[in-house]
Amino acid sequence: MIKDIVVGTKIYARIIHPGYTPKGVSFLTPADNPLQVGVFLHPSGYEIKPHTHKESLKIINVIQEVLHIEYGCVEVCFYENDGLIVAKEMLYEGDTIILLSGGHGFRIVKDAKIIEIKQGPYQGNEMDKVYFS
Repeated sequence: MIKDIVVGTKIYARIIHPGYTPKGVSFLTPADNPLQVGVFLHPSGYEIKPHTHKESLKIINVIQEVLHIEYGCVEVCFYENDGLIVAKEMLYEGDTIILLSGGHGFRIVKDAKIIEIKQGPYQGNEMDKVYFS
């Protein structure tokens, strides 16, 4: 229910299909990854203690994203940083993808609603993105 997109030794993405059901807490990214993504599966009545997160200065030198396909069908293409395409994958309703490295582009195959989560603040296309021709 989890599929890694790997070319050589580089992991471009991790796809979590809707049927992935771990017990308790399962983090899908390593503890040192700049974006922490986890799946929680708890029984009715379980409580997560009320809490807040301490302020902490963090230096992030790579922007990662998580996309959740609420509905539709999306083709994702994976690129080397120089614009060379290295892999393609289809995403379907309920799929969640963690974009870990390299470049990416999307083609909407069937009308789609996509929820995106990424590090901010967003400084606009000019400052935050490099487009491939």
